[in-house]
This record gives sequence, C-alpha cells and structure tokens, in this order.
Amino acid sequence: MKLTFLGTGGVTAAPLFGCDCQACHRARRDEKRKRAPCSALIEAGSERILLDGGLPLLHERFQPGELTRILLTHYHMDHVQGLFALRWGVGTPIPVWGPPDEKGSDDLFKHPGLLDFRPSLTPFVPHQFGNLFVTPLPLQHSRLTHGYLFDWHGMRLAWLCDTCGLPPETRDYLIGQPLDQLVLDCNDPPRSDARNHNDVQLALAIIDELQPRQAWLTHLSHEMDNWLANHSLPEHVQPARDGLTLCLGADQPVTV
Repeated sequence: MKLTFLGTGGVTAAPLFGCDCQACHRARRDEKRKRAPCSALIEAGSERILLDGGLPLLHERFQPGELTRILLTHYHMDHVQGLFALRWGVGTPIPVWGPPDEKGSDDLFKHPGLLDFRPSLTPFVPHQFGNLFVTPLPLQHSRLTHGYLFDWHGMRLAWLCDTCGLPPETRDYLIGQPLDQLVLDCNDPPRSDARNHNDVQLALAIIDELQPRQAWLTHLSHEMDNWLANHSLPEHVQPARDGLTLCLGADQPVTV
C-alpha cells in the first residue's frame, strides 16, 4: 500500500494571501514549501482511492478511470472544492463515500454528475475494497467528520483529520489496533483554546496514547510551519510535506 500526500495544508497554510511571515515568504520562494489543501492518494492492489477532494484542479490531475473511488472526511469546502469541476466530466461514475451529513456541500448532492454518492460506511465496521480494509472512525470537528483506518495485509495506517482531540470510542478502538503509521491533524502551534483542530500539544498527546511506529503531522498552518522552524519533534514524529509517499508492504519496511 502506498499513501501519497497530495496536500498537507489547512485553510491558513503557507503561502497565505497578504502574509509575509517567515513561512509564507519561504513558500513563495520555494515551491517545495507550499502546502496544498489536505488530501492524499491511497494505492493498494488495483485500488486507487482519493482521500478528500480539496485540490482545486482534480479534473486535470487525474485521467478518466484512474480513480476507483473517493473517500471524504467531511464536507467543508477545503475538502471538497475540487469535486465541483470533476462532477461535470463524462465517463464511468466514480463511487464516493463520506460521513452521513445530509447537508453535504452546496449542491453536490442535488447535481452529482459523475460522482456516485453511496450510503455512508458504518463507523468501526471494516469495509473491504479488494484486499484493502477501510474502517471509518468518528472525529471531533465543527461538522460531522470521519477519519479512516486502512488495513493492508495486517499493515495499519490511520488518517485522523480534521479533529480536535479524539472521541473516547475512537481513541479506545485505536488503542486496540497496533498502528504502523498515523497521519494526524496538527493545524496549530501550542494554544490555550484549541478547537476544531489539534494544536501540537494535543497532537503529541494523541500520538503518545496510540503509540504508532511512525506519526506524520498534516493540515498544517503557516503558524505551525513557523513554530516548526524553531522547535523539534520526537524522533518518530515528523511534519508531512506535499508529494511525500509512504510505502507499506506485508513483507517490507516502511520507506519514504
């Protein structure tokens, strides 16, 4: 199984319009420092799953038939905006799963085009796509949000974004699932009033509870990038970057 980070930024990621902080200045000078909307591509066997649809030009990035399905964490615009152009394409419908949020986003449900919205997957119940098992996990956000646990031949990767802390039932479920990789929301540097998204203190506390072999921070703001420039993280915790690929195999170590 491969996971490629297509974007690792939140809505205030670098470069932020009008901001000339250190992180935003670096991102304007160096393409590798830019952060696109938080999303990923999962490749496992014949499956090519888009995880969130916030990239604005999805209809140009992928060829017809290239995506087998789309999984959505929630329906905030920065996680679905790319679907609005993609839906008007022609060809084979693309199955889409997300949390059971009846409002969706704007008119996506009313005019889905080639997006084939399916009934939501049941939380904590593994669903099989080929040889890949996908388990939805409730998160804590300002809209109904699901994270996902991916199990590929016993190798487990959890994607937990967007969230501020974890619901007790999700935490307890994951403590019983040894994790090879954890991808976790960490939008902000230390804050006294974290809400909707983890700050780094909350993120590190979650990592300490779940004890993954490796953890990656995503949904990073420009403020978080400034904090990272002057602070270190535990050895097994790293900030993700756009384009980074994690490879997990049943008989091979994780490679980056």
